[in-house]
Amino acid sequence: MAGEATCYTGQDTNGAHYAIAVPKTWNGSLVVHAHGGPDLGEGSDPARSVGDLDRWSVMAREGYAWAGSSYRRGGYGTRMAAADTENLRRLFVREFGRPKRTYVHGQSWGGNVAAKVVEVYGRKNGPYDGALLTNGVLGGGSRGYDYRVDLRVVYQYYCQNHPRPSEPQYPLWQGLRAGSTMTAAGLRARLLECTGYASAPRDRTALQQRNLDDILNVTKIPERTLDSHLQFATFTFRDIVHNRLGDRNPFSNTGVRYSGSHDDKALNAGVERFSADPTAVRDLSYDSDLTGKVDIPVLTLHAIDDPTAFVQHEAAYRATLRGAHRAEHLVQTFTEESEHSALSDSEYAGSVFALDRWVRTGQKPTPRSIAASCARFDPAYGTGCRYAPDFHPSSYASRVDARPGGLVWPAMTAAQERSWSRVDGVGIAP
Repeated sequence: MAGEATCYTGQDTNGAHYAIAVPKTWNGSLVVHAHGGPDLGEGSDPARSVGDLDRWSVMAREGYAWAGSSYRRGGYGTRMAAADTENLRRLFVREFGRPKRTYVHGQSWGGNVAAKVVEVYGRKNGPYDGALLTNGVLGGGSRGYDYRVDLRVVYQYYCQNHPRPSEPQYPLWQGLRAGSTMTAAGLRARLLECTGYASAPRDRTALQQRNLDDILNVTKIPERTLDSHLQFATFTFRDIVHNRLGDRNPFSNTGVRYSGSHDDKALNAGVERFSADPTAVRDLSYDSDLTGKVDIPVLTLHAIDDPTAFVQHEAAYRATLRGAHRAEHLVQTFTEESEHSALSDSEYAGSVFALDRWVRTGQKPTPRSIAASCARFDPAYGTGCRYAPDFHPSSYASRVDARPGGLVWPAMTAAQERSWSRVDGVGIAP
């Protein structure tokens, strides 16, 4: 951004590091960014917000001031991250004045954070005028990780090396026992040992190939992101269970029937089963589930072949807003892309333009009009416009086996949220 914007970094009173960019030709509006993850370090990472500014510099190049927070600590905490995002918006206003319009943007888990910002702080005529959610984890915490729960138990059924029989045993819903010194590289070595996933097919043993085929077929997780999903189901689950929920279990696979393996009967008879602690489910749900209580325009952009946050998260979000009778505030767009962490800059530029125009004029765009307008930005960025305006994702349950009650959305109603908010210590501590 050298020569195009003035950039600032700092740390707020809660310890969250932030980065701000104000373009030389500022259009007067602000994009507040919520990053994904969550990162699992102890403290706030000062490099995270700077890296995110680099990744989404397209927003500043389109004339918007940009502000991103690294959050006050690592680890899971959706409401905490939403509060830090709002704190940064307020800091921006104190330093630079109130923008003409303010938009919140989030990608990946940041999409969940930004959606929470919309519900908690985004009242009509409030500080936020609209939201852009890209490749978002919009199923919420209590349901949005069920496919990783399934991966954790299915992997252990076939591989029996996480933990090994010779190591201390623990229930798999913990992800990893609290005192383990396992590293990401160590887990990757075990995955390779069991499945040969990083090897050419000709270099795998017959057992490795069968293990890999069974795990992928049952969980529907793409081979190219198998490692990252298992890392999440190990280290992020450990953070959620041990560090955030006091060793209580928020996950369940009771009643799930696994299918697609070479022997489904044996798999279902032998896979580890467990039921969730209702108070843990409540706290995770209160922290990260969405009520659909939306009063401002929300535009989403999602890669159809996103290998990390499956596109069916969008079906869950639409069902959530429909369940709350707020679907008129939502427009969803989809692209024929296959990445999770970054999409086309031309599409980001077109999306923020469409959202801004919607807010300014009150004229709701359509997926087709957004797809058509992308072409005006591609000459500058050259990253392509790959919209599929007629695409509609199948239900969340078509990709992830629903747990009891999991077919009804929202996962947390506004009434539940109000009731739970009156419980001392509810949720996840910041």
